[in-house]
Amino acid sequence: MLTSTITNEHFHTRVLGLLNAYTQNSADASQPLPLIPALDHPDTPLGPNDTVGQLVTFTSSWIDLSSPDPLIAHLSRHVFHLEIAYAAFCGASTVVVPGPRLAHGQHGVSQFARSIKEALATASYVSFHVQLPMDASRPGVETDDLGDLARFARPEFEPKNEVKAVTPWSAWEAWDTIRSICKYHNRLSVALDLPRRMPPLALQSRWFSEPVRLLHLPAATFLVNARQSFVLSKAHQAFIFRCMRLQRAPWLLLSDIGQLPGVDDPDMVMSYSTGHLSPRTAEDAPIPESSADIAPTPAEAAQLAQKLRKKISSSNDPTPHLSYLRYMQRNQPPKSQIERFGGGFQDYLQSPLQPLTDNLESITYEVFEKDPIKYAWYERAIAQALRDWHGKRRSTSSVSGAVVIAVVGSGRGPLVTRALNASASTGVPVQVYAIEKNPNAYVLLQRHNVETWKGRVTVVKTDMRAWKGPTQPDGTVGKVDILISELLGSFADNELSPECLDGVQHVLNPNHGISIPSSYTAHFTPIATPKLWADLYNRSTSIDPTAFDIPWVVMLTQLDYLSTDAKETPASQQLTNGTKMTNFNLEAPLAPNVQTAWEFSHPLPASVLAQSSLRKGGSAVGGGGGFVGGDGANEHNYRHCKIVFPIQEPGVCHGLGGYFETVLYSGSEGPVELSTNPATMEAKSKDMISWFPILFPLKVCLVISKT
Repeated sequence: MLTSTITNEHFHTRVLGLLNAYTQNSADASQPLPLIPALDHPDTPLGPNDTVGQLVTFTSSWIDLSSPDPLIAHLSRHVFHLEIAYAAFCGASTVVVPGPRLAHGQHGVSQFARSIKEALATASYVSFHVQLPMDASRPGVETDDLGDLARFARPEFEPKNEVKAVTPWSAWEAWDTIRSICKYHNRLSVALDLPRRMPPLALQSRWFSEPVRLLHLPAATFLVNARQSFVLSKAHQAFIFRCMRLQRAPWLLLSDIGQLPGVDDPDMVMSYSTGHLSPRTAEDAPIPESSADIAPTPAEAAQLAQKLRKKISSSNDPTPHLSYLRYMQRNQPPKSQIERFGGGFQDYLQSPLQPLTDNLESITYEVFEKDPIKYAWYERAIAQALRDWHGKRRSTSSVSGAVVIAVVGSGRGPLVTRALNASASTGVPVQVYAIEKNPNAYVLLQRHNVETWKGRVTVVKTDMRAWKGPTQPDGTVGKVDILISELLGSFADNELSPECLDGVQHVLNPNHGISIPSSYTAHFTPIATPKLWADLYNRSTSIDPTAFDIPWVVMLTQLDYLSTDAKETPASQQLTNGTKMTNFNLEAPLAPNVQTAWEFSHPLPASVLAQSSLRKGGSAVGGGGGFVGGDGANEHNYRHCKIVFPIQEPGVCHGLGGYFETVLYSGSEGPVELSTNPATMEAKSKDMISWFPILFPLKVCLVISKT
């Protein structure tokens, strides 16, 4: 894509002439502010043609929408809306608007935001990108434009006592004001100017979470290496690579790099990959008469190849900056397991599953069964439990001496298969029961028992809470030694795992019974996720008023952790330890401060279940009912917490990111654990894909300050 201004110098001169005429007659206090006549043909290079939709159009950089001078602000606003109206008429789809002058302070930013909000209303099919520097304390190269309207601002309107301090975060703070006033409009985004030296990682992470649609790379951003080639620093490479992994990756916009072959120089055509003449172009090029008559000898062909290599060296590359970006594109780090699995689910809102209420479909089970880690870890936990049971010579609940295993909520049976595998690998005999309430999955379990498990499993169709236990040969009901389940949700207990396991605990061996998992904890951290908040806001105002009232399962990708730890991460260490770009870690560069909310353990003490049983039905001896209604039989599972998070930089909290950790089994060989907590997942269950995090959105964004 190419860029174009909406208006040109002819229009600029006309506006300056109007301003000059007005100021010369400004003695008349009753004189109204000047009006700019409509655009003329010489005022603009644009027109409604087939290519205008492929242009990135720019509004005039010489206006000042945030000016404290009412005259300059009025003229700037008038110019801006003339340009937007004409661009919309021509069919332009993308308009870049130079951001507000940050030195004018918060009032100027609000003034700028008003103009953007008006433009969004009048140009219904145009996307607006506000051009801002990544680091406000290091603005990009600015030309000294004598025609800039800001130069004509009258001194009496300049703030007298206001300190115009611009910090590295000033540009982001201005953006936050603009998008808040515009109510997170889905056609409003950022065109981000990358500086020559990247700002601190905290500021990079904040911009990564924002809707950046253009990354602007001026020539001054590039460095020159020892080979005299234009390159980008490792910090630039890592940031660009992270952005390129997003569901909607930004465009890269090069500027000030000289003429483009084929555009500024129509006689030279280049290929996109190398910047040099492509084979297909060469095929269409006119053939010299000499080459048409006589083919070169092998020696001449070798000399020709040497000359060609010399011509296309990096020093002769007509577009070295573009060639380097193509080089980066070819050398991106490989995608991780979770990126390959969840490519289409980035920042996509999903309602949490309700397997207790709903009968899941086969495709849902199938997705979970593709996890390369989860079921392998379950098998390890079962195998360790069997070895410990055998090693301690514990008695079993079966007549034959086999360890009785019940997989409750079996689904399509992956854990049943893993239990049989663990028995085979350890040599410990087992008696396996598969309990499933889903009538459709029950049919498949029966088929697996015939075709795969060879009748070694007893399949029972019932709600696990209603199951009485294994039926013994004498007709009595026995107990279970190991109870296996996979009822955990994205926040550990949000799919009613505690309630279900409490309800089936009566079948567990009271002396040595083992529950897999044995415990699980819920964790959370405050996050900034503007994209998801905007999606929820649009949903709540159109199709679902309760969108903010429920948690959402989502593959959190474009986010910023608002509370972080000081410890180094692989993503931050790679910027200085010599890691090559093809091996970059593209996770968040700052370690999130994730805190524990609460914990559940299984099996519960018998006294807790006894008290719960007393409360069922609201009997007098059971306390006369629950604190929040009902009989109170489940109040032992009530949890609450109060946690303080340190905040390193100012920001906006859009919600809480929720995770969980679980100990499947901890015995003589140590704990076997699963985790979706970003602070521990790498160590405990790297590449696990069964669970996405959960988002607890805030209906009203919380503006937070540095603590």
